[in-house]
Amino acid sequence: MTHAFRTVLAGVLGLLLPLAGFLLLGLSASARPVGAAGDRHFTTIDGPPRETTVIERRYSRAGFDITPLTAADKAPLVAKLTPEQYRITQKSGTEAAFCGTLLDNKKSGEYCCVVCGLPLFSSRHKFDSGTGWPSFFTTVDREHVTGRVDRSYGMVRTEINCGRCDAHLGHVFEDGPPPTGLRFCLNSESMVFFEDGQERPAASRPVATETAYFAGGCFWGVEHYFQKGDGVINAVSGYMNGHTEDPTYKQITTGTTGHAEAVMVVYDPARISYRTLLEAFFIMHDPTTLNRQGPDIGTQYRSGIYAADERQLEEARAYIAELTVRDVFKRPIVTEVERAGAFYPAEEYHQDYMERNNWRCSLVNPWPRMAERRAAESAEAAQAGQAGQAGRSG
Repeated sequence: MTHAFRTVLAGVLGLLLPLAGFLLLGLSASARPVGAAGDRHFTTIDGPPRETTVIERRYSRAGFDITPLTAADKAPLVAKLTPEQYRITQKSGTEAAFCGTLLDNKKSGEYCCVVCGLPLFSSRHKFDSGTGWPSFFTTVDREHVTGRVDRSYGMVRTEINCGRCDAHLGHVFEDGPPPTGLRFCLNSESMVFFEDGQERPAASRPVATETAYFAGGCFWGVEHYFQKGDGVINAVSGYMNGHTEDPTYKQITTGTTGHAEAVMVVYDPARISYRTLLEAFFIMHDPTTLNRQGPDIGTQYRSGIYAADERQLEEARAYIAELTVRDVFKRPIVTEVERAGAFYPAEEYHQDYMERNNWRCSLVNPWPRMAERRAAESAEAAQAGQAGQAGRSG
């Protein structure tokens, strides 16, 4: 075999192997988009990605900043990619089967986006699919991976992309193992692996958070409206400050466990303050009704603030004193303020109840009212400043 022939053969194989990979990728499962079952494990979007110009800060339930990157944000990250990484993540390429560097990786850790560093998959969910590409049966967080219909190469599949920078990762199929039945089929070059205990860059770490606890009647509404706050990462319904361990909803309804229906609010203190959460809490519910909120009656529906530390305890008490002096409510505030005891998350069907069931309750969405008030305060301050400046110039 001459050198020239070997060169030509290598070139032909270089073109055919990726094409074979595409075909095997599509034939390894019935080529169709993943159905509704996948919505629990990744976020489905319609159509091609849209260029982000207006930034609205977003967080995942896992505590990561998943604000979409703009073209300007991505440019320096993409510039650092190797030609193969660029081809795969930016041009929706596919590496040849059984050639990826992460295919046989058996170490414990997480697989992050090679472009922006967002954690995508965990070694706990990796399995040998026999297809020749790293495979996982779920994501670390459904908002970290997006999926959209891919009709290229005469097949109809679900392409998966990074939820923050939209880098192409691979595809997902419905031929995976229990408990999800899904197979996320990844290109090794689209990911970077961090072993457990290994130092990670800031982009691959969750934001620094703080936690607050509030009880304001039925936790469905309290959770729903806190979740809408800019800077709130997660809100979880649960039970706390009672005298039994790990209570159930059925036990709570008897009123004998001493627990309040409460909500754990995880937030980014760099984006939203504890004071702002207190303001929202006293707008969304009525703090003057003892052991009652709207139609719900019982000690489990009491108004309460359960401080995570002494600073929160002092700030909550000071804010209630301020509301009392200002006579904001025409009746005494009966909200109890205590140090937080054990928080027990409520059953799964209680989480995101209003959102999932299109439910309405008697609580008030505080955020529009607070935005209007702050806008009015800013306008007044601006007018006062202009008046002062006119007085000095006169």
